[in-house]
Amino acid sequence: MSPSPRALRPHYRILAVSDQVEPRLYGPTLRDVVQEVDLIIGCGDLPYYYLEYLLSVLNRPLYYTHGNHDRPEHRANKSVVREPPGGINLHRQIHQVEGLLIAGLEGSHRYNSNPAYQYTQNEMWAQVLSLAPQLLLNRLLYGRSLDLLVTHSPPFGIHDASDRPHIGFKAFLWLLRWFRPRYMLHGHQHVYRPSEITQTRFEQTEIINVYPFRLLDLVFG
Repeated sequence: MSPSPRALRPHYRILAVSDQVEPRLYGPTLRDVVQEVDLIIGCGDLPYYYLEYLLSVLNRPLYYTHGNHDRPEHRANKSVVREPPGGINLHRQIHQVEGLLIAGLEGSHRYNSNPAYQYTQNEMWAQVLSLAPQLLLNRLLYGRSLDLLVTHSPPFGIHDASDRPHIGFKAFLWLLRWFRPRYMLHGHQHVYRPSEITQTRFEQTEIINVYPFRLLDLVFG
């Protein structure tokens, strides 16, 4: 990452998606629904062909994290796609996008023997702590550690559930307290009732469940 970022803009318009293909987005109405955005954010558990379609039609950068159901995708030409073509995997990475500092963490709480994108609480602590040196350096270089955190799972006790697959991660709460991103976007928790809470303020971070998609105007400053 460059030590001299572009200035953080006061406003970013983002299309965030997770967990379910939205018919209004996967077809000819995509541009009517979305219009113009700065970034596409994928929060996991989505077919790679869907993310590839969003990227190709909207022609905007795609950044994503994997969900616990993500698997290699077999195409009609017998090729195997292991990542969304053209997208950038955020897991344990910090990227600077038009002045915006973005980091990501993949996966869900471990609930079976499948190793793909599942973590115990202690394993996720290790993932989170691996980001800490760069986040501290960001604070020295830019005066802030992080603007946007992208995950699949929610934090422990916020937008999560009590069953093992949907328990949130405790390490996320520590990251939010210490590094204070303005926004956190996640998926994983499906929303079936209008009364379900999908946006919560924690410390200085606005936590948003984007299932199945959200058009977000992120404001800074």
